[in-house]
Amino acid sequence: MLYKGTLEFTNAQLDWICKQIPGSKRSPKGGRPPADKRKMVHGIFGMLDNGAKWKDLPPEFGPKSTVHDWFHRWVRAGAFERIMRRAGRCVERKGGFKLYLCFVDATFSKARQGGDGIGLTRIGKGVKIMLLVDAEGLPVAAYSMEAGPHESYAVQGLFDFLVSTDLPERMIGDKAYDSDPLDALLAETGIELIAPHRANRKATTTQDGRSLRRHKRRWTVERSISWLQNFRRLCIRWEKSACLFQGFLHLVARSCFSNRFSDSF
Repeated sequence: MLYKGTLEFTNAQLDWICKQIPGSKRSPKGGRPPADKRKMVHGIFGMLDNGAKWKDLPPEFGPKSTVHDWFHRWVRAGAFERIMRRAGRCVERKGGFKLYLCFVDATFSKARQGGDGIGLTRIGKGVKIMLLVDAEGLPVAAYSMEAGPHESYAVQGLFDFLVSTDLPERMIGDKAYDSDPLDALLAETGIELIAPHRANRKATTTQDGRSLRRHKRRWTVERSISWLQNFRRLCIRWEKSACLFQGFLHLVARSCFSNRFSDSF
């Protein structure tokens, strides 16, 4: 029995994923048979779902070292980021993104094994997952970074991982995003920032009360983050490489699209 967990794929969805990732080239001189990509993908999603150690990978997925090596190879080749972007394009062609209202937030993941891209906070070392979703909670951009910098400085990095060709019209965040420099930066690109004022802000008011009513729907991004945290591999970063952890994140973002548009990919 192959992977069955938080996500269950149809054969068509699994075939679409396998077409996006490079396979192994068999030498004309012979050698080992090529790895079964379907088993490799099932094994990777199994690790993403249960957060177990690689040595505990069930044998039905193949040798654990083989699955682990292929995961490394595909991440280094940018395969999972490419999958996320292409899935986003499929959603966009169907008019799936509702960019008139987008929500931004972050969640913290502890880093137990150390490695690169880790920041120090009051609750320990870890990474920050930045997430931008549309009005219905579909991920529009997602990436991980060290946990040290403030969230208002991390918003600009989201634009490097946009899966949509269009920019959001409005971006809504909590009080952490109440920043005049961020407001000015987004305004230059035509994006309206909506965030309630911090308690220590000076008397200057920058928010229109009518626009601020939209902040009540910020539960949309909190719901999406709660769904992300169903995948235990994202709750705690066991990978020493930030690139590998982000590969898992991009796979989850792509999987969110398939839940809503299962007939497309």
